[in-house]
Amino acid sequence: MGDDSEWLKLPVDQKCEHKLWKARLSGYEEALKIFQKIKDEKSPEWSKFLGLIKKFVTDSNAVVQLKGLEAALVYVENAHVAGKTTGEVVSGVVSKVFNQPKAKAKELGIEICLMYIEIEKGEAVQEELLKGLDNKNPKIIVACVETLRKALSEFGSKIILLKPIIKVLPKLFESREKAVRDEAKLIAVEIYRWIRDALRPPLQNINSVQLKELEEEWVKLPTSAPRPTRFLRSQQELEAKLEQQQSAGGDAEGGGDDGDEVPQIDAYELLEAVEILSKLPKDFYDKIEAKKWQERKEALEAVEVLVKNPKLEAGDYADLVKALKKVVGKDTNVMLVALAAKCLTGLAVGLRKKFGQYAGHVVPTILEKFKEKKPQVVQALQEAIDAIFLTHINDSAPEVRDAAFEALGTALKVVGEKAVNPFLADVDKLKLDKIKECSEKVELIHGKKAGLAADKKEFKPLPGRTAASGAAGDKDTKDISAPKPGPLKKAPAAKAGGPPKKGKPAAPGGTGNTGTKNKKGLETKEIVEPELSIEVCEEKASAVLPPTCIQLLDSSNWKERLACMEEFQKAVELMDRTEMPCQALVRMLAKKPGWKETNFQVMQMKLHIVALIAQKGNFSKTSAQIVLDGLVDKIGDVKCGNNAKEAMTAIAEACMLPWTAEQVVSMAFSQKNPKNQSETLNWLSNAIKEFGFSGLNVKAFISNVKTALAATNPAVRTAAITLLGVMYLYVGPSLRMFFEDEKPALLSQIDAEFEKMQGQSPPAPTRGISKHSTSGTDEGEDGDEPDDGSNDVVDLLPRTEISDKITSELVSKIGDKNWKIRKEGLDEVAGIINEAKFIQPNIGELPTALKGRLNDSNKILVQQTLNILQQLAVAMGPNIKQHVKNLGIPIITVLGDSKNNVRAAALATVNAWAEQTGMKEWLEGEDLSEELKKENPFLRQELLGWLAEKLPTLRSTPTDLILCVPHLYSCLEDRNGDVRKKAQDALPFFMMHLGYEKMAKATGKLKPTSKDQVLAMLEKAKANMPAKPAPPAKATSKPMGGSAPAKFQPASAPAEDSISSSAEPKPDPKKAKAPGLSSKAKSAQGKKVPSKTSLKEDEDKSGPIFIVVPNGKEQRMKDEKGLKVLKWNFTTPRDEYIEQLKTQMSSCVAKWLQDEMFHSDFQHHNKALAVMVDHLESEKEGVIGCLDLILKWLTLRFFDTNTSVLMKALEYLKLLFTLLSEEEYHLTESEASSFIPYLVVKVGEPKDVIRKDVRAILNRMCLVYPASKMFPFIMEGTKSKNSKQRAECLEELGCLVESYGMNVCQPTPGKALKEIAVHIGDRDNAVRNAALNTIVTVYNVHGDQVFKLIGNLSEKDMSMLEERIKRSAKRPSAAPIKQVEEKPQRAQNISSNANMLRKGPAEDMSSKLNQARSMSGHPEAAQMVRREFQLDLDEIENDNGTVRCEMPELVQHKLDDIFEPVLIPEPKIRAVSPHFDDMHSNTASTINFIISQVASGDINTSIQALTQIDEVLRQEDKAEAMSGHIDQFLIATFMQLRLIYNTHMADEKLEKDEIIKLYSCIIGNMISLFQIESLAREASTGVLKDLMHGLITLMLDSRIEDLEEGQQVIRSVNLLVVKVLEKSDQTNILSALLVLLQDSLLATASSPKFSELVMKCLWRMVRLLPDTINSINLDRILLDIHIFMKVFPKEKLKQCKSEFPIRTLKTLLHTLCKLKGPKILDHLTMIDNKNESELEAHLCRMMKHSMDQTGSKSDKETEKGASRIDEKSSKAKVNDFLAEIFKKIGSKENTKEGLAELYEYKKKYSDADIEPFLKNSSQFFQSYVERGLRVIEMEREGKGRISTSTGISPQMEVTCVPTPTSTVSSIGNTNGEEVGPSVYLERLKILRQRCGLDNTKQDDRPPLTSLLSKPAVPTVASSTDMLHSKLSQLRESREQHQHSDLDSNQTHSSGTVTSSSSTANIDDLKKRLERIKSSRK
Repeated sequence: MGDDSEWLKLPVDQKCEHKLWKARLSGYEEALKIFQKIKDEKSPEWSKFLGLIKKFVTDSNAVVQLKGLEAALVYVENAHVAGKTTGEVVSGVVSKVFNQPKAKAKELGIEICLMYIEIEKGEAVQEELLKGLDNKNPKIIVACVETLRKALSEFGSKIILLKPIIKVLPKLFESREKAVRDEAKLIAVEIYRWIRDALRPPLQNINSVQLKELEEEWVKLPTSAPRPTRFLRSQQELEAKLEQQQSAGGDAEGGGDDGDEVPQIDAYELLEAVEILSKLPKDFYDKIEAKKWQERKEALEAVEVLVKNPKLEAGDYADLVKALKKVVGKDTNVMLVALAAKCLTGLAVGLRKKFGQYAGHVVPTILEKFKEKKPQVVQALQEAIDAIFLTHINDSAPEVRDAAFEALGTALKVVGEKAVNPFLADVDKLKLDKIKECSEKVELIHGKKAGLAADKKEFKPLPGRTAASGAAGDKDTKDISAPKPGPLKKAPAAKAGGPPKKGKPAAPGGTGNTGTKNKKGLETKEIVEPELSIEVCEEKASAVLPPTCIQLLDSSNWKERLACMEEFQKAVELMDRTEMPCQALVRMLAKKPGWKETNFQVMQMKLHIVALIAQKGNFSKTSAQIVLDGLVDKIGDVKCGNNAKEAMTAIAEACMLPWTAEQVVSMAFSQKNPKNQSETLNWLSNAIKEFGFSGLNVKAFISNVKTALAATNPAVRTAAITLLGVMYLYVGPSLRMFFEDEKPALLSQIDAEFEKMQGQSPPAPTRGISKHSTSGTDEGEDGDEPDDGSNDVVDLLPRTEISDKITSELVSKIGDKNWKIRKEGLDEVAGIINEAKFIQPNIGELPTALKGRLNDSNKILVQQTLNILQQLAVAMGPNIKQHVKNLGIPIITVLGDSKNNVRAAALATVNAWAEQTGMKEWLEGEDLSEELKKENPFLRQELLGWLAEKLPTLRSTPTDLILCVPHLYSCLEDRNGDVRKKAQDALPFFMMHLGYEKMAKATGKLKPTSKDQVLAMLEKAKANMPAKPAPPAKATSKPMGGSAPAKFQPASAPAEDSISSSAEPKPDPKKAKAPGLSSKAKSAQGKKVPSKTSLKEDEDKSGPIFIVVPNGKEQRMKDEKGLKVLKWNFTTPRDEYIEQLKTQMSSCVAKWLQDEMFHSDFQHHNKALAVMVDHLESEKEGVIGCLDLILKWLTLRFFDTNTSVLMKALEYLKLLFTLLSEEEYHLTESEASSFIPYLVVKVGEPKDVIRKDVRAILNRMCLVYPASKMFPFIMEGTKSKNSKQRAECLEELGCLVESYGMNVCQPTPGKALKEIAVHIGDRDNAVRNAALNTIVTVYNVHGDQVFKLIGNLSEKDMSMLEERIKRSAKRPSAAPIKQVEEKPQRAQNISSNANMLRKGPAEDMSSKLNQARSMSGHPEAAQMVRREFQLDLDEIENDNGTVRCEMPELVQHKLDDIFEPVLIPEPKIRAVSPHFDDMHSNTASTINFIISQVASGDINTSIQALTQIDEVLRQEDKAEAMSGHIDQFLIATFMQLRLIYNTHMADEKLEKDEIIKLYSCIIGNMISLFQIESLAREASTGVLKDLMHGLITLMLDSRIEDLEEGQQVIRSVNLLVVKVLEKSDQTNILSALLVLLQDSLLATASSPKFSELVMKCLWRMVRLLPDTINSINLDRILLDIHIFMKVFPKEKLKQCKSEFPIRTLKTLLHTLCKLKGPKILDHLTMIDNKNESELEAHLCRMMKHSMDQTGSKSDKETEKGASRIDEKSSKAKVNDFLAEIFKKIGSKENTKEGLAELYEYKKKYSDADIEPFLKNSSQFFQSYVERGLRVIEMEREGKGRISTSTGISPQMEVTCVPTPTSTVSSIGNTNGEEVGPSVYLERLKILRQRCGLDNTKQDDRPPLTSLLSKPAVPTVASSTDMLHSKLSQLRESREQHQHSDLDSNQTHSSGTVTSSSSTANIDDLKKRLERIKSSRK
């Protein structure tokens, strides 16, 4: 018993879970007692058992389970929290209770389920029970069905959803178990009790015996409506009330009360929808077009079978309907017409409401076909049109049903029962009675209009469903069917045949007053009166007027006439309305002298009497016509004018303003008096204000107003403009459309008038309402009122029918495969709509065509389509409603487009539509919820944003809005933050319409976690829920006429408005005349006050956007240092930072821009950035003054989630830093510290393109902020958690070190490198690689010193590093050039284009890294001694530097290649992509696309792109298309060159042939380009610099030489370089070369050879100077030289290992001086501070010398102290001088200089004797001197006139080509004499002696023949040709040059080769060269 006592002590809840069944039994009993005691349903006690209830019902012990079930039932009944357990408990009941044998258990289980339903958990219970039906145990199935049946019986069909039950019924009837079948029968009977015959269709297919049994049971059921006997908790008060009534015996009343309880169930709703589109025969669309009717019939029969399904699934039936429509309309076989009509009937019946969107297309065709004589066809068509129309009287929405009844009632009245009855045969009696009742209410006013009932709902019924208006307009009796389709908006008026202006059933005075809606309004019968003869009139008048009065009417004495008038007036005043013969009286007044009365007093009286008669009598239009002419004649009279106006107003009140106005205006303009015309217009302006606008015929006035505007009299024009202003109040902006073709001056006056009216609402009418419609204005609440008024005005606008212009050709054009043709089609449509201005709703097949274009692959066409749809909305006005479903919803789909501009356009379009249609059409049906269901973040956020904007403005919404709620909830949990935010914003507005309860109920189906979150949000939204907008004031206080037009204004705002306000940053003042009221305009203009006219805003925007505040920036920095403001330092920006920035900006940023910058919507940020980009150049000072604020604002943008803003911001930053570097601005510390850290964070963005942009910006920043200071910021970035950021920062550090040397490493190189090395062990592969690469970079610059700096690394890391260093295969380059202390002024060092290089595909390297790499050459290049200078003896003898002692590595040559003519490799032409055919239509984007592919990492893509460009360049007529793209193309090309150099060449897997192929394409392209001078000149400096850099790097690439066709490539490059130098813009190329030289000398890792080649290019340019000097911008060149000299003062240049830089510079300056003379000093304008470099001083010195110098010597010699010799110098001096020269020749360093001086001396003093100096020296020395002099002579005399005294050997001066062999002085002068090889052998000996090598040890050298077998790099376009300014000598010089190469080879050859054999070799070579020569010619 120990155990027992143990569990007895446990608390109840633990007993319930105990493993002993006794313990549990005891626990359940105690729980039951506790449950019964707890009185408070919210007691916390309940929660203890929350998790146990499931165990109560699923207990494994049957006895215990029974007790558990009892306890559970009590719990569910009383506990507040019980609902939470529904799912688990009911599923437990189903699986563990319903299978129990004990009946008691089952009963309790059923009771629990019913109790859950009672506590409002019906849906969950039903769901579990339906799941139970799938159980294999028949007991469970039976119990579940029984439970459902009891629930239905007790709670009724409102609570228990029948559809899912009916769906499973057939399956239950098929069960093998009899018990299940019987239970199914019982539930079927129960369901029938609730929904009657609606149950029959779903059960049609069950076993006939079962069906028969059912039928028998059904018949027995009582016919009275069933009532629920049990109620939900929330309904239990109702139950109590019911019981009271029953006890009181008021059962009948109760019954009535309850009748409404049972919802009408439509059988259609219970049916399962069938999808038929996919089941259509595959060849259906072909067959339906087939020529044989049998085939067409087959196709139709297939459809007929499918559409017999009673309910069809929604889908896109447009094509099917179109095909059927075509058969109905055009098929000649009547049988098929009938068949197609049947198919349409089936579709309409099966789709019901969803067929609405197609109805408009089909109905006109069917109506047209009614002329068919065959009865079976007519019958089929009748059925079709019935089905299309009559589905609406079964509509679930009561207002739709009512509207349909009213429309049919009207039809019945208008065309008679006989005509309509055949169509109503199938309508049940109840509905038929309703239609007849409506018909009786209709009253016809003089046949003018089917009255009230129809009118009241005139715009209501189903606007989109049909387009009967066109057909109904025919007055043909065959139109009897017309009344059915649609609401007959126009039909009755048209039948009446009256002009539209009379067709309004409005009250007299034509106001849009609600009086029209009451029956009383019908009293306004128009008084029709026949015209009476003058005799009859006199008779009638004499009966009511005193006799004297009539006699004196035409007295000649004015006093008598006056007296007569007084009597007349008295008589009229006393007359009774009914007795007054108005026509007779006015005839009397018009009797002679009538209106020609000369006395003004009499006239005034007369006019006053007319007014009295009009006011007091039943004044008819006939009477009015008698007097109006006279009134108009007097209106301009100074004295009588006012009386005339008064009379007119009275007549207008009697005969309605529209008619009166039209008469008056036409009379005024048929006469010539301008005063009358202007006064008539003024009267009309006033009258419109008094009477309101209703009923006026705008069109008629407009033609008269146009006449008035053209009048010469200014008063008439002014009056016309005033009238337009008044009309504008009522008509809105659409009025302007009629005047767009007026003269600009006039148009601006009209605009100004409209502007005045903007924002005003029209005054309430004061006249024309009192007389007739005094009663019954109590229908003001009618929600549709405002619509009616607005439509009145819209309907006045004459609409054009354009359906005939929408031809099938046009439609097929719009759907064409070729986008150009599609575009043409769209252009045509836009043209048609533009031309028509206002159009009728029938637009044929245009909607389907346009719908297809909304998902066009070409986004430009999508945008164009959206623009057309905007136009369409404006042009069609409210009638566009009928296209919402088929065209409006697809526009919403476009909101999901990934492109921002397309989404903006779609939003503008949707808004333009919604303004015309109102929101009801959009919210009805499932379409909107289907859109929201799509999981597209763009679509969701745009759509929710739109709904959030529109819902608050609505007073009511269709019930379908609830369908959106589940999707709204899923948006609240969307992955995308923007979607979540928008969903939260929209939540309160949904709640405003649906109420909290419905919204909370809808959370029932969510997962528990989601549900809690959503409920919390709903609570929050409940607090923020706005009130619904109040309904408009009652009609009595503010008559309709006033409110209607106000409502109308925004509706007709033209499409341009909506675009300009949403998309254009600066609205065009003309377009921006949108009414100030429109909510759309308000939202679009952000924070701007709508009352301010947009014209003003425009003026505001014209000023500067940044205001320069003196010392503003300094003050801000002081504040920050003094801690007066927050320091800009945060992880995410808090509000106070944003507010602070806003405050700081307010003083120096334009207000409107600041509003954009701090707007909550990202699109405004984009606008702000666009404006800032536009103003960047024009407001440099402002930008620099506000730079700190701009940078801070941009850091805020880095925290935005929107990528488009980020991209825009980075784009702006790139431009900004380029500008700052051009302005040589240096960032301050505070600017840098508040910006760089945030920029560095962005370098870790996941998007590639953003990372590249950020790297490009970091790169540019080094130009405005020292790299050494940047280093710590980037170093900080390597500590980030984001691995991408770490990797990018490390890579950037590598670039900095490579570009600027170790000095940038802060605080010390050691510390920096240690920190970098830490990352070698990083988890992330990319980070490891970046760290290794950075250290390898340092290693390349600093060699083994790196290992010391890094300190200790783990073994693993160290081995990785060593491996990487080995792999990089770079040895440290020969002692790095002395590092230049980097300065921020590197503005010119790196071209402005450098940043663009970083965007290269497949390489993230910065341009600096690449540059540095390419300069350091290749491993071999770094080790080899510069071959270029190796064997040039003169050079070495003359060199002041130390002599290099390394022996040259001899290069062996293979000659065969040399003898092939040089070919520029032809790129292989591939199939050119189709883009290029349309070069001129969309050229720019095509070229941009192709150019972008040039830089592709995929070789084939690149080759293909190059081929296409080559095609263009080779065709003269197409080449100009490249204009404007040259820089872009060159950038892409050198990016590709760099990619090949760094990536492809190193890639072993790549076929080298592919690389050669790519090279040949690139070079071929460039040569083609640089042959077209106009294009070549477009290349900018920066681009040329990078291009030359790439080409020279390529020439130095030793890896190319080893490839088979490598030489060919290098030759071609050579040729290309020459082309570039000659054809580019000379200023740009010179500038580029100077900058490149400067960079290459600065770069520590650069190879000397690189610099030398750059210098050679410069020499070539110097050669061209005489021809090009006039086209060069000298100021720019001198600025570049100035910068060069500033960076490299003379002392620094002298320290260079080579003297060439200083010589090059001097040669350049010398040549410029020689060509320009003293004028050169005028070209220093661009240099700010001339003292920064020695340029000016140098030029002055040169100028001085050149005055007394022949120009053949340069100041170089003077500088070196070789003093010039005058004729006068004494003999002694001469000897000293010669001794000096020989000393130089003897010294190692100055040999060459000495020889040159000796030659000069001998030339000047030909008789001088140098023999004494020679005879003491050795034979060798003597022959050396002689030979040296001969060589100099050859060079100077033979090679043309060039300044030879520059101290540069001619070979050096002209080589532009790297050759493995040195370029030696050319062989043979112009006379053709030759120099033997012995000369070179001797030189070699001297050289060897100098280098301390023994001349005898040469036997081990290979013989010449073997030397020749190694491929050499032929120097094709090399350089002797630079000695000839003319290109004609290019070939010859090239060959000579090759010759010299060979000779130099022989000088390498061993001493054992005898001279004769060499000569033989040379002869042999000469012959071969001749061959080349001839072949080349």
